[in-house]
Amino acid sequence: MGATKSRSRGYVEQRSSGSYRAVIYAGLDPLTGKERYLRESAPTRKEAQAALARLQTKVDEKRHPRTNTTLGALLDQWMEVSHHHESTAERYAELIRIYLRPTFGTMPAGKLDAEVLELFYARLRRCRELCSGRARPGHVCRPLAANTVRKLHFVVRAALGLGVRWRHLGVNEAEIARPPAFERHDPDPPSTEEAAALLNEAASDPEWCLFLWLTMVTGTRRGEMCALRWSDLDLTRKVLSVTRATNGRREKDTKTHQGRRLAIDEKAVEMLRAHREQRVELCAKLGVELLNDGFVFSLTPDGSRPLRPATATQRYRRLAERLRLRSTRLHSLRHYSATELIAAGVDIRTVAGRLGHGDGGATTLKVYAAWVAEADKRAAAAMGSIVPQPRASARGPRAPYEEVAAALRNRIRTGELSSGSELPPVADLALSSAVSVGTAQRAVATLSSEGLVRTAPGRRTTVV
Repeated sequence: MGATKSRSRGYVEQRSSGSYRAVIYAGLDPLTGKERYLRESAPTRKEAQAALARLQTKVDEKRHPRTNTTLGALLDQWMEVSHHHESTAERYAELIRIYLRPTFGTMPAGKLDAEVLELFYARLRRCRELCSGRARPGHVCRPLAANTVRKLHFVVRAALGLGVRWRHLGVNEAEIARPPAFERHDPDPPSTEEAAALLNEAASDPEWCLFLWLTMVTGTRRGEMCALRWSDLDLTRKVLSVTRATNGRREKDTKTHQGRRLAIDEKAVEMLRAHREQRVELCAKLGVELLNDGFVFSLTPDGSRPLRPATATQRYRRLAERLRLRSTRLHSLRHYSATELIAAGVDIRTVAGRLGHGDGGATTLKVYAAWVAEADKRAAAAMGSIVPQPRASARGPRAPYEEVAAALRNRIRTGELSSGSELPPVADLALSSAVSVGTAQRAVATLSSEGLVRTAPGRRTTVV
């Protein structure tokens, strides 16, 4: 294998396959202290010389990777130095663990380019398991949501950006790649019949039925409902306080960092009192005491540990699939609450306050309030009674052929042209009506389409 020196820091070598490869020295790896070389293959020596020049320019302009660090290492470093809300950090760590590390964890970050990223995003949009597309027993392709793929893109771009700032990389390829567009929010809450079916099916487990009922009537988030404690309830005043949320392991602030007090109806109060009495009886049988500040929804008798939001989500999905509902997301009950309140005429600011939106109702209208058919019908009826009705037009036909057709139609209806009688030839009709032959022919064709006259090739037009 021969080598020809072309530059002081690089050369072109011929490989055993007959192709050529440009090799250039790129300095020492700051992490390992080892010498680094950039390489690019080409089919001819001339193309390899051009590749060598490009690599030389890249090194001179410091646009080349400074280290062979992997994307997995950059992701770890980014998670260590970045500051996020607790739930956000947990979500990013989950995305890295499920999608990014298995696919790109050991890949050198410098080899990740826009093409690879966009192909990765496209395959996730087809199947979150990155399957080959071939049918296999027990597997059903489930696409990953576009907004989740956008979160993955944000994480990769931020990690590579850190590599560029720390001079591990020369360029951030994720800034070139395009993630999928935002998905249009199209809430699909359960209908009244579906909501009734949910509650009836869950009635065999009173606690689970109460969980669904309260979620519907209050519109709280799943983490807020799971974090509800007995001390948050004032059943005398019929008030429920939402001050925190939980992820099943620890409690945290609400999503908008604001607490709120929600009024509940008499039915909800009755169900909560019945649930507490059942808990007290169960604790007495087991020899424990129900905690005054215990969780309302808990898998432990004394309420010491909250129900995990993920558990509630999975249980609701199974229930919705069994009932064959349109949406299997527990979050759709929050959409249901907003939609029904708006349809009932409750003002937007009150609905937004119950849901915990801090923007005065913009999010409520844009995301959570689904189209209500009955409200739409009422709106149509109201506008129909408000808008002035137009007067019937007194103007006759505008086009000349319509005037000729109207005159013939009137003669037929008055009996002047009886059934079986023949119309004048088109040329005579055009002359008597002072129009062109084409206009007269179009007038006759109009009457024929209405079934008033019959035309046949080589014969006169007759009245039907």
